Amino acid sequence: MVVPPTPENLERAAQIIRSGGLVAFPTETVYGLGANALDARAAARIFEAKQRPSFDPLIVHVADRGMLQKVVQEVPALAERLMERFWPGPLTLVLPRSERVPGLVTSGLPTVAVRMPAHPVAQELIRRAGLPLAAPSANPFGYLSPTRAEHVERMLGGRVDLILDGGRTEFGVESTIVLLAEKPTVLRYGAVAVEELERVLGRLELQVGAREKPLVPGQLPQHYAPHTPIRIAPPSEIPLGLRKRVGYLAFQEVPKGFKVVKVLSPTGSLLEAAAHLFEALHQLDRLGLEAIYAEPIPEVGLGRAIMDRLRGASSA
Repeated sequence: MVVPPTPENLERAAQIIRSGGLVAFPTETVYGLGANALDARAAARIFEAKQRPSFDPLIVHVADRGMLQKVVQEVPALAERLMERFWPGPLTLVLPRSERVPGLVTSGLPTVAVRMPAHPVAQELIRRAGLPLAAPSANPFGYLSPTRAEHVERMLGGRVDLILDGGRTEFGVESTIVLLAEKPTVLRYGAVAVEELERVLGRLELQVGAREKPLVPGQLPQHYAPHTPIRIAPPSEIPLGLRKRVGYLAFQEVPKGFKVVKVLSPTGSLLEAAAHLFEALHQLDRLGLEAIYAEPIPEVGLGRAIMDRLRGASSA
């Protein structure tokens, strides 16, 4: 059931969380599928609803520093600097796990990925529930992330107890993930650009490639993929005869000859392009196309996150 985030519905959603249920809710990145992060049975419902393998860990969402202390053992000084600059917001930090967090949530790892979302609906839901929320993106495992409530309803439907409709999400791509080890390391590109992080901490290590056993979400060889085959290529490489049968995801300008074209940002804004990425792919995926071709994006700032999602989607 999709409902607006009124005080009454937020209280209803909080009660569902406290009772071990599932609530889909908006964040500033994408919609999350939330459950009590301290309850292994509730977390198991997330894996069941998404058909997600148990070796892929979940991100835990907190509303304040007191709640953070429930899920981590310690907060290193480098994490404090990032939290001061980017929290609440689309940055996930990988920190030593508290024993209160079930091993299922972290896939047995000694660390937990945690963030403090900035979206007011997410913040209010967590506060009312009084619990940290384990909340991956609210989509079937491996498929496109949802940026609208109707995406969640179409993909997961009755597997979710309640869907809070907060409109389209702001950033449209998932959070950036940073491991706070001896050398801070970016494990997933996301809504906070690497360049912004490096202004705070200096040069960062980058380990964003695929892993057989992921340390964080988004590290499997294929992820965030539509059902329609997707390939990355500039328009100049696509024969005119093929263009009539396929869709094209363009960055800024409309190429000629394609059956359908979606433009991410007519102004060339990477922020706008990221915000529209998954929504455009959802639209193209529903048209029964032979294939979707995507234009390469400049890999600076949010362009890194966009290309990471496109490569993950096209790896099949």
